[in-house]
Amino acid sequence: MKNILWTFMLLITLTSCKKEVKDSADTIYYGGDIITMEGSQPQYVEAVGVKNGKIIFAGSIAEAENFQGGETEMKDIKGKTMLPGFIDAHGHVWNAGFQAVAANLLPAPDGTGNDIASIISLLNKWKASNKNAIGKYGWIVGFGYDDAQLKEKLPPTADDLDKVSATIPVIIIHQSGHLAVMNHKALEMSGYNAASKNPAGGLIRRKNGSNEPNGVLEEMAMFTPLFKIMGTLDEEANEKIAEAGLKSYIRFGFTTAQEGRATSDACTTWLKLAAKNKLTIDVAAYPDIQSQMAYMKKNGIQKEYKNHFRIAGVKLSLDGSPQGKTAWLTKPYIIPPPGQPKTYSGYPAFPKESDAVALVDSAYANNWQILAHCNGDAAIDEYIKAVKHATRLYGKKDRRTIAIHSQTARLDQLDTMKSLGIMPSFFGMHTYYWGDWHRDETLGKERAYRISPAGTALKKGMIFTQHHDAPVALPNSIMILYSVVNRISRSGDVIGPEERISAYDALRSITIWAAYQYFEENNKGSLKKGKLADLVILDKNPIKINPLNIKDIQVVETIKEGKTVFKNTALK
Repeated sequence: MKNILWTFMLLITLTSCKKEVKDSADTIYYGGDIITMEGSQPQYVEAVGVKNGKIIFAGSIAEAENFQGGETEMKDIKGKTMLPGFIDAHGHVWNAGFQAVAANLLPAPDGTGNDIASIISLLNKWKASNKNAIGKYGWIVGFGYDDAQLKEKLPPTADDLDKVSATIPVIIIHQSGHLAVMNHKALEMSGYNAASKNPAGGLIRRKNGSNEPNGVLEEMAMFTPLFKIMGTLDEEANEKIAEAGLKSYIRFGFTTAQEGRATSDACTTWLKLAAKNKLTIDVAAYPDIQSQMAYMKKNGIQKEYKNHFRIAGVKLSLDGSPQGKTAWLTKPYIIPPPGQPKTYSGYPAFPKESDAVALVDSAYANNWQILAHCNGDAAIDEYIKAVKHATRLYGKKDRRTIAIHSQTARLDQLDTMKSLGIMPSFFGMHTYYWGDWHRDETLGKERAYRISPAGTALKKGMIFTQHHDAPVALPNSIMILYSVVNRISRSGDVIGPEERISAYDALRSITIWAAYQYFEENNKGSLKKGKLADLVILDKNPIKINPLNIKDIQVVETIKEGKTVFKNTALK
């Protein structure tokens, strides 16, 4: 009854103030939990006013009256929760669109690719309903298989994919994005046979007792032919895929997306969409420093967005994925991939350590922010060495150097990262999606329980971000929060209880701390006067509900600079 009376009085107060106000708000939001994300503890305000895409006040109802003019729209959020829009600390928004248009092979809960027979069935259904695309581009493409979750605990092979087609090339991409499987036609077209050597930074898996490829390709053995396939897409297809990626992001409350490890072609696509005013949210691109050096030297980085797009820095990849057993570790995997010895510990992306040092040096010399993909602790060691070298040459500035994933970061490495100014961006969703796999198959219990050590980083006084790495996982902000707060695996095991963090700190990792990662903390990440009106409305407050129920939270609305870009029509 008390809440009903309060809401009634609030409505009377706000709707009765139809006066002329010099600096009136376009919109005033009120009537729910409005969390500012300012400070180390949750702070709430009663109302937020927006004008010309920016926040002009965040405060009390009494203050709201001073900004309500005759044309101000009063928006009652009806007991729901408002936060600053979520910021993608690391993802691949174009690839998220590629995932959306390819055959969905993800296992439960995000799909039905739970065994090899299901994968074949899903590919055949996609083939039947995408005849025009297959006719135009000549490939059958699927995304999201994961042998860690398949009933067989083994990947499909070329023989399996021949059941989809023996005449049309078929490629399916692992959920990690670091492996793929081809049918025999695709292997033939890619030039892979018994005489083929493994490329630097990659591996062609072979049939038992033979040099014949079995269809499974790791890292550069997969990337090289995949990039050729993507290179055949025309402008219209590239733009449609990019827009599909944006749609995937906004339905989960993201108002800033990342194009990690971007190619020049991807940047061109985003620039064309930006010129057409088709970007609904901000897109920050990080071109691959190894392959796009000439592009970066010509274009450089931009501090400001132009029509919601900017090149923000560069991306470096030092190893693969732990779930795919290609991440570079200092100690062996518990169970190595088929055909590998017990001493197998993954491998680096570069054949020589000096290659990584030279690339980090280039980023520092040009004052480009650098994000480095390093899952394994051996890869983190290599990154630390490279950053130390570059720091000696170019000095320690506010560079906000980022270690993407940092999944197996050791405690000593966290200390060194802090001293060097390397900020970790953790992939804490692994605790849910692959926690059991890491415990039993890749790392063993001790290392698995320390994966993405956010709790320890917090105790050491570090700030960090959390990410989804879409399309490795769906760009699901709610699953980020659920995973890092609970660290509960698919089987219900708590993967490292001491590394759990509070719901508020989890929110900071995808709002204000993520804004800081981008050098955008003065414009984004909290509800404060002068910042962009990038907002998200949730049906429940993550801070107040039982942590186990966070996964059931729904995004109600996503607002970019005061304009609604997504509304959940399924909710009443």
